[in-house]
Amino acid sequence: MGNKNTNTDYPEPGAEQSAKANTNPGKVKFEVYGEEMIEKEVKLSGNSGRIYLPPIWVGHRVKIIKID
Repeated sequence: MGNKNTNTDYPEPGAEQSAKANTNPGKVKFEVYGEEMIEKEVKLSGNSGRIYLPPIWVGHRVKIIKID
C-alpha cells in the first residue's frame, strides 16, 4: 500500500543494479513505517507456527518479516 519495500535482489524492470547492491544475496532490505515493533520467536503450534501479540493489536494490520 503506502509502505515502501526496497528489494535489492530484484530491481524494478529497467533499473540498473550496481555490483555493491547485492552484498548479501540471502537477505533483502525492507523499509516499513509503523507505530510499534515487537521481536519474538515463532513457537510450534500443531503443524504450523504461532506468535502471540498484545490484545490491543487485535483488529489492526501487522506485517511479519522473517529475519533469520
